[in-house]
Amino acid sequence: MSIFLYACESWTLSADTERRIRAMEMRCYRRLLGITYKDHITNEEVSRRIENAIGPHVDLLTIVRQRKLKWYGHTTRSPGLAKTIMQGTVNGGRRRGKQKKRWEDNIKEWTGLELRNILRKAEDREEWKSVVGRSSAAPRRIPNLRDR
Repeated sequence: MSIFLYACESWTLSADTERRIRAMEMRCYRRLLGITYKDHITNEEVSRRIENAIGPHVDLLTIVRQRKLKWYGHTTRSPGLAKTIMQGTVNGGRRRGKQKKRWEDNIKEWTGLELRNILRKAEDREEWKSVVGRSSAAPRRIPNLRDR
């Protein structure tokens, strides 16, 4: 677990990355329970068995989001190179076409706030803790058409 989460604060999470994190977590659960894919047991059933075995737990995607949001608040409150790099801008614009997701886009998306409001809230530690708690919960997988 700690190997997986190493430096996760610096990741930019796209939809594909989130899907891969969920898949890796499910593979780990299946391995712990000794369940193979040949057993034809659904992911929901595997999750239920893990809940029964270890009790309530936080999924990996939520942990990654919490760590990233906490690190953002920490660096925003501290004077230093990390804050300068994180909030700094480079002359010029972005390339043409569909834009790649940026690190700060995750923060904006999860909190639902504009950058200036995020910076203001991150300056107050207690207020930022409440934002992290509200924003870090990862939504469950959206069912595909074949699941219906």
